[in-house]
Parts: sequence; C-alpha cells; structure tokens
Amino acid sequence: MPRAKRGFKARRRRNRILAVASGFHSARSRLFAYAKECVMKAWVYAYAHRKRKKRDFRRLWVVRINAAARINGTTYSRLVAGLKKANIGLDRKVLADLAVLEPATFSAVVKAAGLSPAAA
Repeated sequence: MPRAKRGFKARRRRNRILAVASGFHSARSRLFAYAKECVMKAWVYAYAHRKRKKRDFRRLWVVRINAAARINGTTYSRLVAGLKKANIGLDRKVLADLAVLEPATFSAVVKAAGLSPAAA
C-alpha cells in the first residue's frame, strides 16, 4: 500500500483559510492555527455587524430627523405622529435625506403633517 502524506487536501484547506486572512496583520495572516481563529472570529463579527448596521442607520436617521424637526419648531415624535395622521408614507431614510439635502422640502413636509412652526 502506498504511503499517503495527506498533502493536497490538507494544503488546500490551509490555503483557503490563509487566503481569507491575507489582509490580517502579522502572524494572523501567516500561521494557520492563529489565522483560523482570527478568520472564524471575523466571520462572527461580520454576521453580527450586518444586523447591527440596520440599527445604527435607523438611529442616525432619527437623530437627523429630530434635529431638522426642531429647527422647524416641532419634535421627532410629534412629526412622526403628524405624518401618520396625515397619511404621509415617507420612511425615516427618505425623511433624513430630505432633512440634510433639501431643508425647504422637509419644511413643506412638516407643514403638510399639520405642524406649522407657528403652532409649536
């Protein structure tokens, strides 16, 4: 029976992990055992942070909408309630973009929600 050194399969498995770790610093990109730990941890963080990104963006949008709403003489919660009552179906992403890029349009949306600056 010929001698089997497990060369190809093991080398392919190691090289796959090392290729993923190629941008890592120092031994994390060169030593297989260390690189494997770091790659697995990176994958865990990547999965968790894909979920986290959605929360972070929503928080950012709410902060931007609240700042623009206060400039227009109201608050975030009053604005969202007014938009719901007026059946204006703009989501937070669009409202935040309007608040940053087109303040005049955002003011018009606030007025359409029944929240004129004089009323506040």
